[in-house]
Amino acid sequence: MQQKKIPMRQCGGCGEMKPKRELVRVVKSPEGEISLDLTSRKNGRGSYICKSIECFEKAIKRKSFERAFGVKIPEETVQNIIKELESE
Repeated sequence: MQQKKIPMRQCGGCGEMKPKRELVRVVKSPEGEISLDLTSRKNGRGSYICKSIECFEKAIKRKSFERAFGVKIPEETVQNIIKELESE
């Protein structure tokens, strides 16, 4: 019997490789809006982080999202995503 492969993704904050379902996706939509994608089904370019505010803040400091999306993330968007992560 063939074993099913678990999709792995790298956290943009801590850099650890983890199973995709343990991470949360940050997405830049085709319209340029950056948001948290809890369903991993939104259209657009995605980048993954652990489900912790610490990893999100590390990713912001390391400019992981700026490299992945090619744009600077506005402070208001950063604060909105932090609030969403807190409520998760």
